Amino acid sequence: MECTGSYGAGLLRFLDNAGIEVLEVTAPDKSVRRSKGKNDTLDAENAAHAAFAGIRTVTPKTRDGMVESLRVLRVMRKTAVAARRVALQILHAQIVSAPEELRDQLRNLTRMQLIRTIAAWRPDATDYRDITTATRIALRSLARRYLELSDEIADLDAPIKALFENLNPELLARTGIGVASAAQLLIAAGDNPDRLRSEASFAALCGASPIPASSGKTVRHRLNRGGDRAANSALHMIVISRWRTDDTTKVYVARRTAEGLSKLEIMRCLKRYVAREVYYLIRQRNAHINELQHVA
Repeated sequence: MECTGSYGAGLLRFLDNAGIEVLEVTAPDKSVRRSKGKNDTLDAENAAHAAFAGIRTVTPKTRDGMVESLRVLRVMRKTAVAARRVALQILHAQIVSAPEELRDQLRNLTRMQLIRTIAAWRPDATDYRDITTATRIALRSLARRYLELSDEIADLDAPIKALFENLNPELLARTGIGVASAAQLLIAAGDNPDRLRSEASFAALCGASPIPASSGKTVRHRLNRGGDRAANSALHMIVISRWRTDDTTKVYVARRTAEGLSKLEIMRCLKRYVAREVYYLIRQRNAHINELQHVA
């Protein structure tokens, strides 16, 4: 199958419930597509050949457990945060061009004082032809939108926190790992992390596996630009946090710097170590959850 995370999700669940093994076929190489063209028939044939040959195939996420619930809620929270940020930006832009009498009222207020003051306005809705009143109506709409989105984010934070405490609270006990980073790494692994056969495969999934870049007598590796970039960003934030606050990491960075490695090369190594650490925590917790479900 293709697109098991979007259009094929329903069919994936149906086949999985029927006990049929499903493999996801990734997109073909761009050079092959340019030389042979593209249509539904060719795509189906390419997918069948890839599955038969065992190339470009991966075990898809089952998308039927708490991790999928966490992903859905985080997507909604992310869009709410983005919408709230846009509302605040538009609010400030409108204040800049607002009539002077309104700007004088709002000039020295903090962000939340500004939002709550404007949201409490009661402009005359029938006097919308006046520019000052129309501006008041517009600003009040933006302020109320900001507050409503803040309430929506708070409502989503509660189930997200509860889900995370059920899924893998051990991750938060590790240095530099926050809720956002840990949740993103859990989502990358999915509800069936056993599909990842080793910590090296999880590192490759997160774009943290080393890529050989040697030439002649120079032996080196470079950063991996592939994989799940959101998971790679989570690893990056964890490494940055440890780089600044963790004494063990500081000692490692000093040692590797003395050996002649650049900051990017040290960052690559640290990402790989964090990926290994997170992988085993996820596998251990998943085994524990499966054991509890089996007993129940």
